[in-house]
Amino acid sequence: MPTLDTGSDQLHATSEGGVGTIVFDNQARMNALSMGMQQAVVRALDAMDADADVRVVVLKGAGEKAFVSGADISEFGEKRTSPRARAVYDETAAAAGAAYSRFSKPLIGQVRGWCLGGGLTTALRCDLRIAADDARFGIPAARMGLGYALGGVEQLRDLVGPARTAEILFTGDRFDAQQAASMGLVNRVVPAGDLDATVAALTATIAANAPLTIAAIKAALQELARPGDRQDRDRVAGLIEACFRSEDYREGQKAFGEKRPPEFRGR
Repeated sequence: MPTLDTGSDQLHATSEGGVGTIVFDNQARMNALSMGMQQAVVRALDAMDADADVRVVVLKGAGEKAFVSGADISEFGEKRTSPRARAVYDETAAAAGAAYSRFSKPLIGQVRGWCLGGGLTTALRCDLRIAADDARFGIPAARMGLGYALGGVEQLRDLVGPARTAEILFTGDRFDAQQAASMGLVNRVVPAGDLDATVAALTATIAANAPLTIAAIKAALQELARPGDRQDRDRVAGLIEACFRSEDYREGQKAFGEKRPPEFRGR
């Protein structure tokens, strides 16, 4: 199983069978996001994006207690108090956000245990979120006196709507997995013991599908998330045209006629 050097012992990245896995591992603090982890995730995402053998990536937390419990508050005194320190911290977070935004492959959030604050923001950057029935969600900024960034509010609003966003942010409450599903925060809730197998089956399905088609769909979703005047529709049209010109398109037709699973190669 190939292992990437992320530059941090709190973030692990591996790939196998077309599936990349990124693990947040700060278990002493319930996988809270440190600045080092934010920097490491940029390296991991960019490396997996450039690896043609990786077709889908899973984000998960180490252990059974948390996906990501939020930002690492132990760093706030030193790294998130003075204007200069806050600027560096925000630049680091922005770089991580940009890496998620430009990532061209499907991202699956595998959520078990606590998914709070920056953890929920991280999960929202995924295309799909599969939660264990023991998952708990929330954004406690209002209980900590933190200013919550406009981009984070917008991201949450776009997924669950303004009324649910107001409820989540105004109350700072924690919501169980079924409540999160009813809000639209997660795609599916499964028993904790079935989470690994469920995500493995989902990623296997996606990894077996035509990579060029998946890339075109991901690009379309990215462009539709932008304001209309900033959408690059030509980019999406070019990726769609590449699908029709590909060997995979011909393989898909041939496999359908022969009643067998297609073998897509991404070209």
